[in-house]
Amino acid sequence: MQLPPETTPTLAVSAPAAVSPLRRLRALWRLARTVLHGLHGLVIVLLLFPSYGPAQRQARIGWWSRKLLATLGLELRAQGSFRSGAKLIVANHVSWLDIAAIHALCPQARFVSKAEVQAWPLVGRLVDAAGTLYLQRERARDAMRVLHAITQALRDGDTVAVFPEGTTGEGHELLPFHANLLQAVIASGEPVQPVALRYSDPLHAVSPAASFVGDMTLGQSLWRLACAQGLAVQLQVLPPQAVAHADRRALATQLRDTIAHALQAR
Repeated sequence: MQLPPETTPTLAVSAPAAVSPLRRLRALWRLARTVLHGLHGLVIVLLLFPSYGPAQRQARIGWWSRKLLATLGLELRAQGSFRSGAKLIVANHVSWLDIAAIHALCPQARFVSKAEVQAWPLVGRLVDAAGTLYLQRERARDAMRVLHAITQALRDGDTVAVFPEGTTGEGHELLPFHANLLQAVIASGEPVQPVALRYSDPLHAVSPAASFVGDMTLGQSLWRLACAQGLAVQLQVLPPQAVAHADRRALATQLRDTIAHALQAR
């Protein structure tokens, strides 16, 4: 899971203007069900995960993620499929829901997250249970430690997912891709698999309801999502690529171009 550095997990809700009473009531119902679903996930993590094997945990993660999207009223539209075995998933970053969208199809993915997420109420425990790799942003040398951890995870046969933009964008244009963590997939010899994410609704090819940028809080984002009508997350899984001996900066540029082309082609 990866969120903008300035984002904090507060649940303060700011209602957008022009929300009809019926939509407001539906949004409140969605939010109530979402909170219950989160608590249900916490119970599963605390009581069942200790006795589960990897396959059982992954099945639960996939189920929980798909239901989270449905509870918030999102339709998941997927194209393509993830290869089996070890790989580095590289995706553009629009919303905190990107993780749930990818986990819905690839529950074995281990995301790279900022270390502060571990301290977040409820969310931190759920993220931790998914095998997240944590990065301490304030420590310059910690990136090297995480790079080694990703490389070892890939060599062990795991799937790791990163958002090389480093933060969420508006969804209209990709931010530059940082190349540092891509060195892990080059060193491991495993393939990289790009993913193009887009949120749309009947009125917008790129829906503003999914935007999670600037000083927007998690609560404000949840409210916008719950109020949305006909919101869909489109996840295009692109073919895996062998990247052994590649230059990491050239690879970052090439992956950005590949994902940008996929988004423009829709």
